[in-house]
Amino acid sequence: MTQTSDIVVIGAGIAGLSAGARLSEDARVTVLEVEDAVGYHASGRSAALFEENYGLPSTIALNKASAAYHREANGGYLSPRGLLIVARAEEQDSFDADVNTMGVDPVTVSEALSMVPILDRAQVSFAGYHEAAYDIDTDRMMQDFRRQITAKGGQVLVKSAVTAITRAGSGWTVSTASGDHACARIVNAAGAWADGIATMAGVTPLGIVPHRRSMARLPAPDGHDVSRWPMFFGVGETWYAKPDAGALLVSPAEEEPVEPHDAWADDMVLAEGLARYEAMVTAPVARLITSWAGLRSFSPDRALVLGPDPQTPEFIWCAAQGGYGFQTAPAASQLVADLAMGRSPALPAEVVAALTPDRLRR
Repeated sequence: MTQTSDIVVIGAGIAGLSAGARLSEDARVTVLEVEDAVGYHASGRSAALFEENYGLPSTIALNKASAAYHREANGGYLSPRGLLIVARAEEQDSFDADVNTMGVDPVTVSEALSMVPILDRAQVSFAGYHEAAYDIDTDRMMQDFRRQITAKGGQVLVKSAVTAITRAGSGWTVSTASGDHACARIVNAAGAWADGIATMAGVTPLGIVPHRRSMARLPAPDGHDVSRWPMFFGVGETWYAKPDAGALLVSPAEEEPVEPHDAWADDMVLAEGLARYEAMVTAPVARLITSWAGLRSFSPDRALVLGPDPQTPEFIWCAAQGGYGFQTAPAASQLVADLAMGRSPALPAEVVAALTPDRLRR
């Protein structure tokens, strides 16, 4: 049996759900997800931080355009966290670079220890803090976008792996094991699989490459209450740690190019990252509660790819979030919807040009 929608969105992570919600204001939307739940891959393994000054200039523009939504929509999705960078004496040049790019303010080592008491005073020579960094309620945001889709008569179908995509007259047929879906347009929000979906549709891939990032969940060090600690980083983002539900998440912050797959942590890389973290604190890592990995997908220029393909305008990209998916989602999804529906975007023209796939087709 063939179901008919105006738009089929492939992928039900934050990219697909947010784009589907925005598009559902103007069209009947079906979102297809291969897994048995939404947000299973990158979206379910996010560090979930909102920091406006984090990323390329085009990403920062999306962050800033998303800020009001994060703070106000549906009661707001943000809660205070803060961000702290720490460095050794020999890392001053790298520390100064991070201060300039991330907008942190230098603080004393004593002030840093008051925020994160396990920092090793013998190792930390420089510290910088930024208060305006926030946790994002990622699950509630995804569920709210999902409800927006269904409230407008759309649907989100899990366990719906796409097996084929064919042109059907002026539209498309997207085939799954449970049936076919006819539509006028496709939104490619398939994350690490975005280029594969393009190839399946006969659209030239853009060179989007997934990169593994590993994560460990540790018990609260030395029995501390970590709930009010900021997220804290080594300079150059060589590791980071973030409080999470009474425990501490620690990542080596690696970006290892890999093939699309259901990612898992690399034990050696994780051990090396934990060693870098341990070198800056007084509480050794005694055990791991669990570990995992996610895939951050980047385009060749590392900017997001948003909007209709210039060669195949009925095929719309919402991909290459590169770890910025949640914090950019409100503005990124609005841009996708505006471009798909022929509206003038609210973002400046130079920002739009840095995000649309046209730049990668030249």
